[in-house]
Amino acid sequence: MNILIKNATLVNEGEIGNFDVLIEDRLITKIDRNIENTVNAKEFNAEGLHLLPGVIDDQVHFREPGLMLKGEIYTEAKAAVAGGVTSYMEMPNTNPQTTNLTELEKKYLRASACSLANYSFFMGGTNHNLEETLKVDYSKVCGLKIFMGSSTGDMLVDHQEVLEGFFSRVNCLIATHCEYDPLIKENQKRIIEEYGEDIPAYFHPIIRSEEACYESSSMAVSLAKKHNTRLHVLHISTAKELALFSNKIPLKETRITAEACIHHLWFSEDDYKTKGNFIKWNPSIKTTYDRAKIFEAVLNDTIDVIATDHAPHKKKKKNQSYLTAPSGGPLVQHGLLAMLDFYHDKKISLDKIAQKMSHHVADLFRIENRGYIREGYFADLVLVNLNKPTTVSKQNLLYKCGWSPFEGHTFKSSIEKTFVSGHLVYDNGVFDESKFGSRLSFNL
Repeated sequence: MNILIKNATLVNEGEIGNFDVLIEDRLITKIDRNIENTVNAKEFNAEGLHLLPGVIDDQVHFREPGLMLKGEIYTEAKAAVAGGVTSYMEMPNTNPQTTNLTELEKKYLRASACSLANYSFFMGGTNHNLEETLKVDYSKVCGLKIFMGSSTGDMLVDHQEVLEGFFSRVNCLIATHCEYDPLIKENQKRIIEEYGEDIPAYFHPIIRSEEACYESSSMAVSLAKKHNTRLHVLHISTAKELALFSNKIPLKETRITAEACIHHLWFSEDDYKTKGNFIKWNPSIKTTYDRAKIFEAVLNDTIDVIATDHAPHKKKKKNQSYLTAPSGGPLVQHGLLAMLDFYHDKKISLDKIAQKMSHHVADLFRIENRGYIREGYFADLVLVNLNKPTTVSKQNLLYKCGWSPFEGHTFKSSIEKTFVSGHLVYDNGVFDESKFGSRLSFNL
């Protein structure tokens, strides 16, 4: 189907203006002030709506295979497109882990049959699979994920010689989870000895501390500089880590990049008292000072992209005691809405949101023909209504886990329509599941 979007307020490449957009056979073929419908296109009047490039979320955990009580590729990708996310990159800590070519391709096969959004899957590194990671065709895989700190699943890579091998030999982007495990264990042991095992969630940023994050992130940056590796440090959570990154090198030229996550921009340590384990993430949510500095780093380009780290768990598990409750939470349906609230609060511009959630993600990962509203690019688009509120309730959650840390909050905006490769997959709460997303490809 050909589609003509009329009278949209386009937010793209630092500019905002009124344009029509013509989509033919998955691609944007024309962008102009007034396009005549000469190709029998289905027209949508977008007057009063803003058209942004679809969000590319570079860090999600959809839990399939093996952990499907929490989430599935189908359910979480459906939540993603309802949130304006048109492409995602999913992590390897599933069961079995995505640490060999066989399991990696199984994920791609599964997504091709059920994912409403475009997709890519990280290969996972371990202390024992360096040679296997060298076999991957990284023009078809977003990168290699290395857990330099333990989190959900046991994928910690903590042998120095193995890390040296990955950073020196793998010809792709390495994305890292950075927390220093020995210090975390030491902190937890000290807290338990002093307060006992029944401790509240607000000890989380004390256990998974600023020092634990900086120790690991600085090690990763040092390795990348030593071996000229493309390094992407995920979910920066402290002000101290920001000194490791530069905003003076253009993104397309830099080899070392950083990510901020929605929860580290929205919540602070003060929220543990009311939300407890439901904002327990790794790395931990920290101080209001850290939050402010991370936001400042997003604005001044020290931090390159914004993601969700969507990581669902069953509510029953999150209601357990702090030491046994898992870390992570669902966010992919509400990440863009959260950033639009910041826009309403005059903390960030619309073009900066498009840059950090679409343009820069495409540039950083070198994604082919996505992330921008350009002629010849795939039509991955989201129409938003900045003046139509969205209240988060159990009834409108699409996550399989059935809860959200935003429940009860009313966002000031709404997601009206989401197009994936020119297919209108989401339209005001109605899904068209007749077409699935595509596998992302990358320019090495």
